[in-house]
Amino acid sequence: MAQDITRTYRRLHQGEDLVYFRVHREQSDLHIGALRSLPTQALTALDAARGQVEGAIAAQPVFATALVPLPIRPGAFPLEREMAEAAIQAGVGPMAAVAGGIAQAVGRALLPFSPEVIVENGGDLYIHTQCQRRIAIYAGDSPLSYRLALCVEPGEWGVCTSAGVVGPSLSWGRAHAALILSHSAALADAAATAMGNRIRRPEDLAEAVNWAMTLPDVSGALAILGENIAAAGAIRLAPQASA
Repeated sequence: MAQDITRTYRRLHQGEDLVYFRVHREQSDLHIGALRSLPTQALTALDAARGQVEGAIAAQPVFATALVPLPIRPGAFPLEREMAEAAIQAGVGPMAAVAGGIAQAVGRALLPFSPEVIVENGGDLYIHTQCQRRIAIYAGDSPLSYRLALCVEPGEWGVCTSAGVVGPSLSWGRAHAALILSHSAALADAAATAMGNRIRRPEDLAEAVNWAMTLPDVSGALAILGENIAAAGAIRLAPQASA
């Protein structure tokens, strides 16, 4: 994701009640909000999560490149298993769940230190919150970009977005935003990719959103193409001032 787009995403989920800090390791660049600054704990968790993904690739190199689900490897690492299970549900390769999966692994590791945690990884979010939060929706050059915010209720959530016209992520579609809300950030990431792949025309929006809602662990789905939008499930929107 281009650096200016990354900074844009990071303006979209900041809450005044949290302390924000950044940790990064090679390709992983996390922006984290918590009740206090926890960079040492977060970096330890990030290294552990990356180690599991790297171990999965070392044991099964196709894990890094597959565009279709893979069988779960005997002895799989916990994060590897979670990514593989998400990919099987969504019908995509396991690396489609990597950003959300790493965000979730790091966020869960921080919960003993802070009950309020937001981890952003390339625009994909893991959220553990005790209050309602609003996440502004970025949709590239769509006229709806920045105009809407997703209301996230208390609980543990993944909010992940795929786009065919924004950022470097692989997508076969043309959506400005394909957003999934789930209690699993890994599943949200994989499902957002799969839903985005189904959108090439405005007429595809409703069908793609309805497909996403057939996945057992998807709580809500939203898709934007140009000035057109479709949503289903636990998607609650509020107006958002332009960034």
